[in-house]
Amino acid sequence: MKILNQRQEDLLDRERQFLVNLKDELTGAKASESDLDALEHSVSQLDDLFLLVMVGEFNAGKSAIINALLGEKFLAEGLTPTTTQINILRYGKEVEQRHAGKNQKVVLLPVDLLSEVSIVDTPGTNAVLRHHEELTKEFVPRADLVLFITSVDRPFTESERTFMAQIRDWGKKVLIVVNKIDIPDDEKDLEQVEDFVRVNARDLLGITPEVFMVSARLALRAKQGESQLWERSRFGLLEDYIHDTLDQKSRLKLKLLNPLGVSEHIVEKISTAAQAQRKILDKDLDLLDHVEQQQIFYKKDKTKEFSLRMAEIENIFLEMEQRGEIFFEDRFRVVRIFDLINKDRLKEDFEAEVINDVPQQIECKVDQLVDWLVESDLRQWKSVTDYVAERQREHKERIIADGFNANFMVDRRRLLDEMRREADGVVQSYDKHLRTEKIALDAQNAVAASFAIEIGAVGLGTIITVLATTAAADITGIVAASVVAVLGLFIIPAQRRKAKRELHDRLSVLRTNLIESLRRVFEEEMKRSVARIEGVIAPYSRFVRTEQGRVDEVMDAMQKAESDIAQLRYEIEQW
Repeated sequence: MKILNQRQEDLLDRERQFLVNLKDELTGAKASESDLDALEHSVSQLDDLFLLVMVGEFNAGKSAIINALLGEKFLAEGLTPTTTQINILRYGKEVEQRHAGKNQKVVLLPVDLLSEVSIVDTPGTNAVLRHHEELTKEFVPRADLVLFITSVDRPFTESERTFMAQIRDWGKKVLIVVNKIDIPDDEKDLEQVEDFVRVNARDLLGITPEVFMVSARLALRAKQGESQLWERSRFGLLEDYIHDTLDQKSRLKLKLLNPLGVSEHIVEKISTAAQAQRKILDKDLDLLDHVEQQQIFYKKDKTKEFSLRMAEIENIFLEMEQRGEIFFEDRFRVVRIFDLINKDRLKEDFEAEVINDVPQQIECKVDQLVDWLVESDLRQWKSVTDYVAERQREHKERIIADGFNANFMVDRRRLLDEMRREADGVVQSYDKHLRTEKIALDAQNAVAASFAIEIGAVGLGTIITVLATTAAADITGIVAASVVAVLGLFIIPAQRRKAKRELHDRLSVLRTNLIESLRRVFEEEMKRSVARIEGVIAPYSRFVRTEQGRVDEVMDAMQKAESDIAQLRYEIEQW
């Protein structure tokens, strides 16, 4: 006989396909092996019998509850932890035990209930043997229904609350069974315990679960012949719920909802971790953008500052040109014809009055320019180390949720450390004297190559003084009285204009060549400085931007998975 109609079969197929696809997504998202195993087991449970899992602290009476359900003492009971492994109880014509993996055992029993429901007895939580608790936590995700066993003498302890929260996170349907109601003599005590458990469970789960007050010990005795104890055991309500309320349709719903609950738990965990990682990446992107903006401002400010410094050098040439014009106006006159004839005297006067200390001023400005380049470069490196150090301090102890891309924080911290180490290394080993000499030499070589001379007092003085001596040479030998008028009216004024024009032209060429040569040195140094910083940051920048894209993909995939889970859950609950 078919259990499912066509619509239900189609829904089951869709759920299977969703779970297969989700596992691929979660694998790509670096979900933990334990989460992937939990999902895989929950999927495999779709084809198995309904799985009823008993959990609770040791000595709460889990094994006793199972024995009472089965009507015979199949499992050991005691005041000390007796269940040391997972016992999976299934139907079998004869009693038989089979090893089912590490710390798991299948027990076949000839009990009719087990033909419809498999029961799992788990080790007690909070037991002395800590691996008991781990076994229980590992198996809970596989459950279709969880019976949470507590006891009247220790109802809803703190450790039980913690464990209940973990069960809630897996999206499980929970029944609470309070065992050992035969201990108190006063009915009011039982009512207080029931109210206490119900209220605390509601606060913890967000819903009011079914609560059953039972005595497993009395129930088993009643089934074994002492029938008068059955009513006192109140066990009938629990059995009726399992047999009648959890009919085939209800069990099927819970079975189909189980993988969705597991999926929802893992998806939520991955989403939360991805969001946390995205926040870190956003801050890291802010750091990279900040450094990038600082690089832009650095280049812009340095270019502006460079122009101002070049203007100072231009002013030196302009002032020298003004002195030259005054010099030519004073010397190129008829009354000073004999001064013009004395070329050595003219040269000395020109160097003293026009050239003066121009070469020294220019060299001083170039030295200041070089010092400024070196200092600003060092400051930029220090700012980078400060930014990186701040990010390291901010997230030094931050840990992304376990299982989600576990290598992210390790890789991120390693790259940050490498970037910080390289930047610190540059700052600590920065030899300003050596850098200054290197840039100064580059400047001198560039200018010398442009002028084909050495920058210095002799070179610059010679190239400018030639103007005066050449102009004077054109007048040498013309001293006859008969031509004095010609000298005064034509030759000397013409030579004066020519000298001024040539001085202007020659100084313009020198000024332009010098500034262009210094600009080339400046721009090359700027490129090297920016490239070195970008080279240090580049590996981390690539990492952050790659991770950003990957995390965004994970968040999109988890958002879609949440939507699919909600839709499947709605359709299942509408059966």
